[in-house]
Amino acid sequence: MATIFATGGSGYMGRSLIGLLLQRGHSVRAVARKSSERKLPAGCKVIIGDVLDERSYTEHVAGCDVFVHLVGVAHPSPAKAAEFSRVDLVSIRAAVIAATKAGVSHLVYVSVAHPAPMMQDYIAVRSQGEEMIRAAGLNATILRPWYVLGPGHRWPVVLLPAYWLMERLPATRQAAQRLGLVSLPQMVTALVNAVENQAPGVRIMEVPEIRRAGFG
Repeated sequence: MATIFATGGSGYMGRSLIGLLLQRGHSVRAVARKSSERKLPAGCKVIIGDVLDERSYTEHVAGCDVFVHLVGVAHPSPAKAAEFSRVDLVSIRAAVIAATKAGVSHLVYVSVAHPAPMMQDYIAVRSQGEEMIRAAGLNATILRPWYVLGPGHRWPVVLLPAYWLMERLPATRQAAQRLGLVSLPQMVTALVNAVENQAPGVRIMEVPEIRRAGFG
């Protein structure tokens, strides 16, 4: 069983992921602000810190096998470009520094599907995060969902008929699959797969692979 360090563990995906990791016998440490610590599942070791400043939590990463980075601006939109730079970019930079200093064997990063005709600022920041991971020489799994359907995140359901049609037309099939929707359970399963099936180098999981992910 692995020892996992998580950032963003009190968020949309983080709570479900940590709960499942604990059920599967893993040990989880998660950094959270004092105001968010109660959102973390029981059994998780809480580290009070600031995800934008690796100095507040790096010492607790030592001894962990996997670093899972889930920090991100909630409900991304083109109007939040400044927040992407201030939160998403700064937090992944801190995570890479902390993981490198601690000698973590694997980093799991939730990026975003690209290229895409919209959300260019968001994609640019997540792409920079990917490059930071590569530049640091870390072994990593990078997941690239487009939109994760779940509680409070269901409006794209109305697009499902359009996706069904586009995935069946040769001219639009590839883009529709790459920018397809995934469910929260699919995403969490893919994240567990990334934690439990580490590989050397950088592995990319696009939407089709996220949908197919199993526990192995």
